[in-house]
Amino acid sequence: MTSASEYAVPALEKALDILELLAEERTGLSQLEIARATDRSASQIFRVLTTLERRGYLHRDRQSGRYTLSLRLFDLAHRQEPLRSLDAAALAPMRRLAEATGQSCNLSVIDAGRVRVIAQVESPGDFGFRVRVGAMFPLETTATGAVFAAYLPTDAAEPGAAQEAAARIRHDGFLVRADPLQPSITDVVFPILGRDGRALAALTVPYVATSLSALSTDRVRDAAEAAAAEIAANLGL
Repeated sequence: MTSASEYAVPALEKALDILELLAEERTGLSQLEIARATDRSASQIFRVLTTLERRGYLHRDRQSGRYTLSLRLFDLAHRQEPLRSLDAAALAPMRRLAEATGQSCNLSVIDAGRVRVIAQVESPGDFGFRVRVGAMFPLETTATGAVFAAYLPTDAAEPGAAQEAAARIRHDGFLVRADPLQPSITDVVFPILGRDGRALAALTVPYVATSLSALSTDRVRDAAEAAAAEIAANLGL
């Protein structure tokens, strides 16, 4: 049988190694650091780095010379039909939700075992908690992640997950929980369920409690529930 290595494309292998490496580096890496991390010489990866930069996949800081990923891959991912459909189904309900509650809201999906924000509508008021589109958060420590985990098959739930808490989320159909990292924020999360019972996406309102908050948490929860139902209906669910 023909071995898989016979089909290897060295230049492509280098490019993928570099992209995967930089995806884990928040502050970027120099050409020499990339070469060392990928077990190649600087001259071997020079043309690959130049091509990736020219095509817009990498950004090189002119002062430090460090390479970081651009949003090009994120842009390509959003051209996929499922994400385009989610955006189209969710943005109008999310705008109405933000307008009705005076709070920001965001839509997330699971991406490689983490929570990825794919859409964001900011509060129309003078205050609100903004989450950057494209941001990623742990599944294990966030309210949105807890909702996703609650609808995973039991044997696929994250290690150490409280099954009782997951059962409660499934029973209630939502989660309202104080954010452990952001004072004065209560996360209100509703899943967008697919026909297989899994959460395709999650609608989150990071409710900011101030003297200017017009609605209570309960009323924001009701509005978020209606918005999540509208998104599901728009998706034909």
